[in-house]
Amino acid sequence: MKASNLVSLGATSAEDLWEILEVARNLKLEFRAGVRHDMLAGKTLAMIFQKPSLRTRVSFETGMWQLGGHAIYLGPSDIKLGQRETTEDIALNLSRYVDGIMARVFEHRTIAELAEHATVPVINGLCDMYHPCQGLADLLTIWEKKRSFEGLTLAFVGDGNNVAHSLISGCAKVGMACRIACPQGYEPDERIVAEARGLGASIEVLHDPSQAASGADVLYTDVWVSMGQEGEAASKQNAFDGFTIDEALLAEAKPDAIVLHCLPAHYDEEISYGASRSLASAIFDQAENRLHAQKAIMALLMT
Repeated sequence: MKASNLVSLGATSAEDLWEILEVARNLKLEFRAGVRHDMLAGKTLAMIFQKPSLRTRVSFETGMWQLGGHAIYLGPSDIKLGQRETTEDIALNLSRYVDGIMARVFEHRTIAELAEHATVPVINGLCDMYHPCQGLADLLTIWEKKRSFEGLTLAFVGDGNNVAHSLISGCAKVGMACRIACPQGYEPDERIVAEARGLGASIEVLHDPSQAASGADVLYTDVWVSMGQEGEAASKQNAFDGFTIDEALLAEAKPDAIVLHCLPAHYDEEISYGASRSLASAIFDQAENRLHAQKAIMALLMT
């Protein structure tokens, strides 16, 4: 892997992205076959959390253990990024102690500043603009289920948020068409869309969930109100009325379409419980693949 950090999928080359997916698939297969990996023996990952987490914390911590390394959890009250100490100084200090930094933060500029000043690899565990680890787990899941990205269309129904941004960039790098269906005023960042289209990708921004779902191979959604946006909950509930992946919308996709959700889910808001538990659902395979994708990221960046 040529890159020294994982900040966004837009900043990740197609070659590096494919290498991550291939290593993730191999690590997963070998782990299930009982093969032990110790490529990160003696290595330590610092995990910075401004937001609480289930999947990110457990998958990174478990992944480091499975690769022979150790992870240190630094919660919201432990270091207080940019408050008790500058982000630059935190990056420089941690670089003297650990072999990699993963950060789950509110603002993208925090990730950018960590990557700028750290002398060890920095992994974006989530920020307001991007969720690259989730995007890689999503691509791994689709690759496993469909065997190829060629000719596929992914339809994302919901807010043009950090997950949507990573899907747009990821789809562009693997050659998969992407449709984003969102209410007026909740479109994804125009620069990210333009960058993906500049790679020759088919990226459509629509305002009709049915139009997006029609003939799609993958239906994907996320919560309408992300952590830190609780003040927008009431307005979003109204704006996103009708933007729900349910059995009726699933019926408009291809018969063998799969359903994805990055979790946590608010059932009967962005997705119906029935759709989430249908035969089409790959939601919990997708959640598992956070572990394998992130193991690949760490193995490639930290060895």
